Amino acid sequence: MKKDIDKHIPEVKHVYVVAAFEYNSAFKTEEWTIYLVNDHSEAIETVLVVSKGESKTKTTSVLRKKLEVLPAKSYAKLEFLHEDVLEVDNIFQVTFFLDGKLMHKDFKFPKHSLISSDIKPLPLLSSEGIIAE
Repeated sequence: MKKDIDKHIPEVKHVYVVAAFEYNSAFKTEEWTIYLVNDHSEAIETVLVVSKGESKTKTTSVLRKKLEVLPAKSYAKLEFLHEDVLEVDNIFQVTFFLDGKLMHKDFKFPKHSLISSDIKPLPLLSSEGIIAE
């Protein structure tokens, strides 16, 4: 059984979790919206995203999202972050298949890291924001 396990864990490249600083016309305010970006030339499949916020004193509820396919050079909106959760570390665990291989990466926005003065152009999106670590 151990011989069947791939000893090389592939590094996730060209897949990002980003926070875009966008205007919400329904609520007439600017907010942080989280997107999953696939900047590969191939689709990623069976995408599972688990997100949570945590600090020493606070924990948010866990959000789970599944995407059957995220096409090449595209993105999907995951959630918006309320300003209360900017005070905790926001962690996004992303698991998917690429070329038949299971891939996984944890992305993190450390607490107080989403600052509108630090925004930059984002891959594939027309808005600006911050890329998770």
